Amino acid sequence: MRAAFAYQRAADRFAEWTGLISKWVVIPTIVVGLMNVILRYTGQFFQIRLTNNSWVEAQWYLYSLIFLFGFAYILKHQINVRVDFWFAHQPKKRKAWIDFIGHLVGLIPFALIGIWVSVPQVQTSWRLNQRSPNAGGLPLAPIKTMIAVAFVLLLIQALAEMVKLIAVLRGVKDAYLEEPDQPIRIE
Repeated sequence: MRAAFAYQRAADRFAEWTGLISKWVVIPTIVVGLMNVILRYTGQFFQIRLTNNSWVEAQWYLYSLIFLFGFAYILKHQINVRVDFWFAHQPKKRKAWIDFIGHLVGLIPFALIGIWVSVPQVQTSWRLNQRSPNAGGLPLAPIKTMIAVAFVLLLIQALAEMVKLIAVLRGVKDAYLEEPDQPIRIE
């Protein structure tokens, strides 16, 4: 169980790091979005085109990165979307069983299928040097790569969550499982 806890701690630290990246990507996303709006309306006023597709696509690339880097962080802090009207009032072990079965039947297969489907797309995109069909658009391979990376990060954290759930189900006490400073969770 020591090795499993070591893995879980490492995965949790890594999820915190990717969550931090996700938070910081918000700033350039806002800047690029604001710039796109200002340039578009300024261009309309002066009857000239000041924006191009690269900036518009950069904005949605950045917006996508916020979510793709945030998957593992969201799972670690259990702020993912769920139907909590019933779940919230269950005892800790029952919650652990519900999450364990949900992760085993839904989350882990979903992450594995996501990796299985996205990796060939990424390879093809890099091989063909695939670009956006829009004039002046950006290459597609980098953002497609991030989709595959996001599924890998989600799988890593899902396995770490399984370690925590098994510990709860077995009644194992570990100081790291009790996190006093968890984000607000609305249930």
